Amino acid sequence: MAKNKGARIIITLRCTNCKKIVNTNGKANINSNQDATAKKSRKKIDYTTTKNRRNTPDRLELKKFCPYCNTHTYQKEVK
Repeated sequence: MAKNKGARIIITLRCTNCKKIVNTNGKANINSNQDATAKKSRKKIDYTTTKNRRNTPDRLELKKFCPYCNTHTYQKEVK
């Protein structure tokens, strides 16, 4: 028999500042050809953590370090 899900779930956190760079169609705003290769090779870094869905039913937002922004920014939960 399968056990029912517990209260803890794994979530993914993504930077809110880096998200502003990407357009709605999913392509980045790129001005020069050199920037295109640099941004294309960049890998998106997401944080993963767990949360208790009974205590925090709304989306989680934590302040974490973003290596692309090179600052501490707010990381929001993504679906």
